[in-house]
Amino acid sequence: MQNKEVSSVDLGLIDYEEAWDLQEKIFAETVELKLKNRDLEEKLPTPNHLLFCQHPHVYTLGKSGKEEHLLIDDKGLQNKQAKFYRINRGGDITYHGPGQLVVYPIFDLDNFFTDIHKYMRFLEEAVICTLADFGIQAGRVEGLTGVWLEADQERGRGERKICAMGVKASRWVTMHGLALNVNTDLTYFGNIVACGIQDKAVTSMEAELGQSLDMQEVKTSLEKHIINLFQMHKNEQ
Repeated sequence: MQNKEVSSVDLGLIDYEEAWDLQEKIFAETVELKLKNRDLEEKLPTPNHLLFCQHPHVYTLGKSGKEEHLLIDDKGLQNKQAKFYRINRGGDITYHGPGQLVVYPIFDLDNFFTDIHKYMRFLEEAVICTLADFGIQAGRVEGLTGVWLEADQERGRGERKICAMGVKASRWVTMHGLALNVNTDLTYFGNIVACGIQDKAVTSMEAELGQSLDMQEVKTSLEKHIINLFQMHKNEQ
């Protein structure tokens, strides 16, 4: 039985480690339920969760990342009031901070489709549709994950990344997710080789539009597009 219901929670501004622990708990409970279902004639539905949040300043390094892509030392981290974590998602190094909308979908892909590449493309598409709602035309760069803006020759700007992605999946249960730069302080990206890519810039919705945005409005739009693309319905309890 495929469960198309999703619980959506806005955690607000939350410490990265606290959010990680919550993800791990939900992830482990979902995997455990899937294992139990193998011995049950009548299977129990596995849940789907959407966790929205913002983090205090933090740098995270994925399994395939290189530590030298963090360009500051412990003292530099202290000066920036930032933390650093090595984590179990894919991808290289990235930054999270206030003004950035982070989304952690913890889905059982058996409820939808068992294709991790399709899953990543759906998340990218949800972000592309959200940006379009705010008048920003975005897309993909071949061979790279995330959401990008095309080069703008008139303003002398090259391709730039507006949303980073990195996920983990086990037994088709997902965790980690995406980070969309809304009103993000982009100077923090100057302390890393963002996502391990040296020749591409980073941008935000605020930088592109020349004004700050309402985080709740962006969150509502992104939530709507994720739910529509995965053909889910929201648990209102």
